[in-house]
Amino acid sequence: AGILPDADALIQSDGDPLLVLDYHRSFTHALAFVPIGALIAALLLWPLLHRRLRFARLYGYSLAGYALAGLLDACTSYGTYLGLPFSDAKVAWNLIAVFDPAFTLLLAVPLALTLRRPEAKAVHLGLLLALGYLGVGYMQQQRATTVATAAAAARGHVAERLVVKPTMANLILWRSLYVHQGQVHADAVHAGLKVRHYPGTSAPLLGPVPQGSAHGPDFERFRRFSDDFMVETLPGYIGDARYAMLPTAIAPIWGITWNAAGRLEFVTRREMTPTDRQRWLAML
Repeated sequence: AGILPDADALIQSDGDPLLVLDYHRSFTHALAFVPIGALIAALLLWPLLHRRLRFARLYGYSLAGYALAGLLDACTSYGTYLGLPFSDAKVAWNLIAVFDPAFTLLLAVPLALTLRRPEAKAVHLGLLLALGYLGVGYMQQQRATTVATAAAAARGHVAERLVVKPTMANLILWRSLYVHQGQVHADAVHAGLKVRHYPGTSAPLLGPVPQGSAHGPDFERFRRFSDDFMVETLPGYIGDARYAMLPTAIAPIWGITWNAAGRLEFVTRREMTPTDRQRWLAML
């Protein structure tokens, strides 16, 4: 039940590379869809578990698992459509990274212990630790936000939009993005015992596409996906400035381009040079 919402990643089309972006973390993650999704999960499990559980009990477990999936995804920075069909706003609380092995282990290890020795009830401790980890993420986010806000003010900038999110697999090094007069600025904040600020680079945000452009609809679809953080860091490569391998860089790890035949392509750029890796570790 907790995994089933991510079946939306199977909604793909060779002719439309943005289709998976339109639907990932969309209606299958919405709170209104939880009763339906839980019913699908319970029906799939019923042939395997009908001798062990009554259907009502199985549905109750499926309901809990399915409901938590969307809420946990909203704790990351990707963006989740929890309010569909009543609201198309994306929810991203930016408390933990999309990939965070520490959070996974806090749940997986106690679960394994409980499955081996049910009387130990270690899973209860795991749930408390996981909830505490999210709380730590919130506190770290507030510390990093304070530093990022002060850095913008020190430059004489007014942060029209400010986003602070953890970098991959940790709650220590954070990436901040703010917009000032059409320019997006990236910085990094080390929120350890001693807080450090690492100034980064900036780039102009892309404005509206000219009316009548053949690429206009796809351009606007990607704008919505990227929360209007679109930049052109390379000629013809429209990237999502929210994510980069280095927190201080405006170097999108994914974006869109059009080939010589005018066909839309979704491109990923996750290369990290040894020098960049050393810089990231030094900031961490």
